[in-house]
Amino acid sequence: MTSKTAESAVLKPDICVIGGGSGGLTVAAAAASFGVSVVLIEKGKMGGDCLNYGCVPSKALIAAAKHAEAIREAPHFGVFAGEPEIDFARVNAHIHEVIGAIAPNDSVERFRALGVNVIQAEARFTDARTVVAGDQTIRARRFVLATGSKPRVPDISGLSDVDYLTNETLFSLTTRPEHLIVIGGGPIGVEMAQAHRRLGCAVTILEMGTLLSKEDPELARIVTRRLEADGIAVLENIEILRASKGGDGSVSIAYRIDGKETSVTASHLLVAVGRAAQVDNLGLKEAGITFDQRGIKVGSGLKTSNSRVFAIGDAVAGGLQFTHVANYHAGLVLQQILFRVPAKENRSVIPRVTFTDPELAQIGLTEEEARKAGHTITIQRWPYAQNDRAEAERRTGGEIKIVAGKRGVILGVGIVGHGAGEMINLYALALSKKMTLNDLRGFIAPYPTMSEIGKRAAISYYAPMTRKPFVRKLLAFLRRFG
Repeated sequence: MTSKTAESAVLKPDICVIGGGSGGLTVAAAAASFGVSVVLIEKGKMGGDCLNYGCVPSKALIAAAKHAEAIREAPHFGVFAGEPEIDFARVNAHIHEVIGAIAPNDSVERFRALGVNVIQAEARFTDARTVVAGDQTIRARRFVLATGSKPRVPDISGLSDVDYLTNETLFSLTTRPEHLIVIGGGPIGVEMAQAHRRLGCAVTILEMGTLLSKEDPELARIVTRRLEADGIAVLENIEILRASKGGDGSVSIAYRIDGKETSVTASHLLVAVGRAAQVDNLGLKEAGITFDQRGIKVGSGLKTSNSRVFAIGDAVAGGLQFTHVANYHAGLVLQQILFRVPAKENRSVIPRVTFTDPELAQIGLTEEEARKAGHTITIQRWPYAQNDRAEAERRTGGEIKIVAGKRGVILGVGIVGHGAGEMINLYALALSKKMTLNDLRGFIAPYPTMSEIGKRAAISYYAPMTRKPFVRKLLAFLRRFG
């Protein structure tokens, strides 16, 4: 092959996307819809972690657990069905049916039909502007790294010698664990702990700090109390010493709590201590891209140290590892690549939800974060127990907590309770538009809905005005005119 022929064989798309997860697929589909040439490289399953091992299967499992719990709660409403019988193999089938129903939207066939050149191979940079994938060489105008993340495995003595689960293997179980130990009290750990408990497993959570430590501690404690009420053994502020395997295949974890060493033995172990960015074997050094063990370093516009390359989603060092963040990043990158319009990530408008029962949703600053930032704040609360719809559905556990700054500007909102993940959407809009409590006070919520909880919290901000002497004198004056 002559050098001229070899050069002509090089693919020269406008955009090369590495990673076929949610963020990468968003970039590829959107760019292709504008008629832009796109190469998408994915070495594993299309849809990435979210579809195959993360959001989709976990929420499908949680849905099954909710149905089981609804049967247990039915006698409160005068409906009797007895203790639910769990067919764990059927639960597993349900999970994979859900994945199968969504998979065509993320498939190679669909993206090729959209005009995307999909390459199923491992990608690696050979220099600052060239990627090799399989037998293909790609020299794109811009590259987008959307390589996602993988389960982080802690350095625990003996862990490599025992069988343990991560989110990548958990959803292959067709037999219900007798007893599940969960190492890690973050969102993944607590969601899976509660779901398995409600499906009939004994569950122990081992957390070296406190559960849901990144959330408002007041709201997180409400979730913790519910987990304990469900019968989950929650052990916080412990030191994990070692893991060992029993002759019957069981797993034991030795730990220290309050200065005393003890251990717990179970049939299964789930490691859920967070995620690590996928940066291995990408040739990042050859491409001149700065990275470390946390991920790829980017500026506020998500551009790497190589001006041709952007990084999005879980691959970003210190980033927020959520599917909706990857999609948000995709939009910011497309804005810059396609339209040459500057874009900047704004984390204050990104909501997050832990899908336990009750759900815990947060956007913006927590109370502690607002105080540390030097804001003068007020806290407005309203309990679910004072909402008529919550009473009717016996969902009275929880509250909304609004952090407001000067002149009632909304700085952050936390909701713990039924439907919190849906309700947080209103406050995501409120923060993105820099709304105030007066704006919330003015909107009309249909009755009876749980959305009224937020409005009642906003109205309570203005309650002290009714007791001010000036206001009362003004009203008395105005009454003179009939």
